[in-house]
Amino acid sequence: MGHIQQNTHTLFVDAFLQNNRLDHVTQVMGYHPAYLDHFLKTQHFILRGDGPLPFDYRHYIAIMASGRHQCNYLITLQKQEFLLQGGDHTWLKGLDYIPQKLRSLYDINKILAHQPWLLNKSHIEKLTKGKDSWSLAEVVHAIVILTHFHSLCSFVFSCGVNQEVDQLGAHMYPTSNNAEATALLEPNNPNISKTEPKDIPAVANRKDWKNASNTSPPSPTEPEVGITTLMQRMKTLSERNEECSPVELTKRFENVETQSAELNAVGAEPQDVSADIYVFVEDPTFIYQDFAKRHDHDDIMTFRVQDYSWDDHGYSLVNRLYNDVGNLLDDKFKTAYNLTYYTMGGRTDVDTSRFRRAIWNYIQCLLGIRHDDYNYGEINQLLERSLKTFIKSACCYPERVTKKDYDKVLREFKHSEKVHVNLMVLEARMQAELLYALRTVNRYMTN
Repeated sequence: MGHIQQNTHTLFVDAFLQNNRLDHVTQVMGYHPAYLDHFLKTQHFILRGDGPLPFDYRHYIAIMASGRHQCNYLITLQKQEFLLQGGDHTWLKGLDYIPQKLRSLYDINKILAHQPWLLNKSHIEKLTKGKDSWSLAEVVHAIVILTHFHSLCSFVFSCGVNQEVDQLGAHMYPTSNNAEATALLEPNNPNISKTEPKDIPAVANRKDWKNASNTSPPSPTEPEVGITTLMQRMKTLSERNEECSPVELTKRFENVETQSAELNAVGAEPQDVSADIYVFVEDPTFIYQDFAKRHDHDDIMTFRVQDYSWDDHGYSLVNRLYNDVGNLLDDKFKTAYNLTYYTMGGRTDVDTSRFRRAIWNYIQCLLGIRHDDYNYGEINQLLERSLKTFIKSACCYPERVTKKDYDKVLREFKHSEKVHVNLMVLEARMQAELLYALRTVNRYMTN
């Protein structure tokens, strides 16, 4: 595993004590302890903290969410947690064996996972009326769990997180020195860096990813714009500070949106999905459709953040209906968005804010969300086609992403920096799903 810092070690110990394991997701996120702290607090709260939903329901909802992306890693972990919370073994036979109340959540699960713009008031009303009805607090708690695990699927696949050692199909990776594993539990190791992001090799979900090095290997694909060129472009954009009319800004957003619809996912739909996963999946053919191609739903307009934003609307609503969880989510979103070590590859003292904003806004553009004050022309300056394809796949078709896809992009970047990109995919996607869901809940409450 390599050497880790004291603050990362403390978080790893906390995670181990909470879960009786140090799972692979936690280890990979350990590159960024400031973020990991917020992630662990949030996940612990929504699954084990105060809230309106019973504990077995929470873990089953996590299973349902993970099933939409065929994420066996998360399904297996959550099945174990479900049973530890006293869940009924019979429910694990599949959706046909669960209470109607849980089953009625599935439409919202499916829509939020793939085409969140289709969510409307009738979906909320269906849950809150009649027999086996949900309270609004329960609905919001369920929505937070669904969006958390949908987006976590994106992280699991895009980082190549493998099954845990005690899971079916798992395997251990040989290390050049078994003593390195012991270093994980030795916070006073003199070789621990005090200032840099951690260089913990990410574990893999493909057997060909063994001892990962700190930089990605070369790939025989199309030439990639180098970091030097990228830094120059960021500098030029900063110095130019172009003023655009509202009409021009709209045109640039629509241009990026249309271009994104022309990008294909990195691979084909997995064909070897086990029956153990499919019992938790209904309507498997319902998948992501490009927002720009929503021809059957022309009445659905672009989601404009100036009309309904997380800061001004979503945050307060989710706090009001679900135990101040908005504070935890807000800290997590802000940390992922603002996280920087002022490095890019081997360069130091780099202002990466424009690059980070381009990635975040591109992810939300894929889901039909527009930030009115942003010049979307910067996306085409800073994100090349191969990176856009990877981001689209990780966000919208995560089950198709493999280790090879991870290796093909950002080849001059450190693993820690690539993991940060995947954290932004996770958080920007979760925030986008939440915005659609909370706006719909608000419309149901006020109309």
